[in-house]
This record gives sequence, C-alpha cells and structure tokens, in this order.
Amino acid sequence: MENFIFQNPTKLIFGKGMIAQLAKEVPAGKRVLVTFGGGSVRKNGVYEQVKEALKGFDVVEFWGIESNPKIETLREAIKLGKEQKVDFLLAVGGGSVIDGTKLIAAGILYDGDAWELVLQGGCKHALPLAAVLTIPATGSEMNNGAVISCKATEEKFPFYSNNPVFSILDPTVTFTLPKWQVACGIADTFVHVMEQYMTTPGQSRLMDRWAEGIIHSLIEIAPDIIENQHDYDRMADFMLCATMGLNHFIGMGVCEDWATHMIGHELTALHGLTHGATLAIVMPGLWRTLKAEKMAKLVQFGERIWGITEGDDNARADLAIEKTEAFFRSLGLPTRLGEAGIGEETILEIERRFNARKVAFGENQNVTGAVARQILENCK
Repeated sequence: MENFIFQNPTKLIFGKGMIAQLAKEVPAGKRVLVTFGGGSVRKNGVYEQVKEALKGFDVVEFWGIESNPKIETLREAIKLGKEQKVDFLLAVGGGSVIDGTKLIAAGILYDGDAWELVLQGGCKHALPLAAVLTIPATGSEMNNGAVISCKATEEKFPFYSNNPVFSILDPTVTFTLPKWQVACGIADTFVHVMEQYMTTPGQSRLMDRWAEGIIHSLIEIAPDIIENQHDYDRMADFMLCATMGLNHFIGMGVCEDWATHMIGHELTALHGLTHGATLAIVMPGLWRTLKAEKMAKLVQFGERIWGITEGDDNARADLAIEKTEAFFRSLGLPTRLGEAGIGEETILEIERRFNARKVAFGENQNVTGAVARQILENCK
C-alpha cells in the first residue's frame, strides 16, 4: 500500500425529510446563492422544501446550470454572486449543478475569468458551499472535484476546489428520475469504483473488498431501480453507493487509473453524450486494449464479481469484460461508438487533442494519444 493522507470534511446528512436540516446547517447571517438546474426540482417538491427550510435567510437564486456545466453559464452566476455580495452557496441538483457551483464559489473570489481556474486545474480559495443532491452519480456531493465544459471550444476539463461543507441526501427525491438518468448514474458509479480498483493487484485487501462491495450492491439493485425507483431502501443504497464510490474512501493507498474518464470527457465535449453513457462505451474498450497489464485484476474481478472460475486467465479476463459490457447493456446504455453515432473523425480528433496537450493517463501513465486511439478503435 502506498503512503496517503485521507481527510473528508463533508458532513453527510442522509434520509427522508432531511432537507429541513438546512435551517440548522446553513450558517446564520450569510447571504446565500442557491443554484439550480433546469427546473425539475419544482416538479418533485425539492424546491418547496428548500424554500421552506431557508425562510428567514437572505437568499439569491440562480437557475439554468445545464448537464455538463458550461463556463458560459457559470460566468453569469459568478457575475450575479459578485453583484449580490453572496458569501455562502447552496447547490440543489445533481452532480452537474454541484460541479458548476464549485467553480462559481471559486470564481466569485477571483478577479480574472473563471475558465483560467479550470485550465490551471483548480484552486482552494473559494466561498463555502453545501449541496442538496437530487441525482446520484458523480459523488460531487462529497469530494472536491468538478468537471467544467466550454461550449465555444468544445472542451471539458476537471477542476478541483473545496469539498462541500455538508450535503443532504434524501432518497425520496430520486423517485421521479427518468430511467436514462438512473442508468447513467449506475454506470457512472460503477466506473468511478473501477478507476480506483482495476489497476495493480495486491495493494490493499481492504480497499479491494470495499470496492467490490459497492459493485456487488450496484449489480444487485440495478434491475429493481431501473424498473421501480419508488423503493426507498434500494434507492437509498444507490445514493450511498454513488457517494462512497468517489469520496476517496476506497482509494486510500492504491494507485488509480482515470483514463476512461478522460477519454469519456472528450466524447461529451464533442458530441454532448451523457457522461455515464460515455463511460459505458469506453471502459470495456479500454480493458480490451490494456488487458495484458490489467490481467491479474481482471481475473480477480471476474471471479469475485461475476463468479468466473473456469478457463485460463485470458479466457476469464475476456469473459469478465463481456459480462461487464452486458451489464451496461441491461441498463439500456450503448456500449459501442457506432450506437451513439460516433465515428472515425472523433477518434482522430481525440488522439490529436491528447497529443497536442502532451498528456498520458492511467495508473502507468501510458494512455497517450496513440493508445487512446487504440482504445476507441476497440469501442467500435
């Protein structure tokens, strides 16, 4: 196991009716900028709960943070926050709203254009923020990461700032989510775990078992919650799986990959494809391409998750990949580029972008532009 320092400062407030806790958790005397997405919170009752809990607070609202939050929209929120002199932010929505609010919190205190913060990778100088989560997927409610897009340049980059001070997770707010969003959330959570797990074997028995526990839970509950999101206990499990999948809890002392995500970000930037759907396409192709170096972990994964115990290592690894792809398909997600209308031109553009930026991803830092192209060729 590698050396590590672990600290997660986010207070998690979980359960039915807990949105009312905003009245106690938001610091008194703050001017609060509350950020929202496109308006679904008005339909599922979340907006009214938030509004009721914040009675007596000085509140400014900003609406319209889209999926894959764009700097063009976030600039408007930053301008509003500066004009209104807000000093606390509350994100009400899914991972995109929370991601965008992390940049807003930093941008309000920044004199330049906030896209500069994204290009430099992030900053720690930001206003405090909290979250009310409505869509389980990204884990943004309990980590310091965000991903921000630029419509003008068709780019999408990670950005790191501060964790939310607290996050409220009420599983009942997920009952009205579209099946597509639930499916993409499951895939996103699954791949978050794999980015921390499907690397070097033998680093930590404990991290492996914790990661496998999240994956087992996702596989068990997936068929039920795709068909019926009104089962409180299963949606509670899903919500917590998504949070635990990317709050750095299962990454202590182990090396991580993240190449699937970096390639997936480019597919979203170029085609607008939902993040979770890009991951379901890219990850099996990445495993097919890098099977030799991930062989030991693929065999372990196949045995512990899919019950694969027969055949040589190569056959077992292949079957593990096939079963994982079949799982994504069972969610109704595409697993090949062609199914999403993505062709050779995009593959070449992603290779060009990786080469131009001189980047290399993966636990071995070997996913260069050329390797990214091989991976995408294996996603056809």
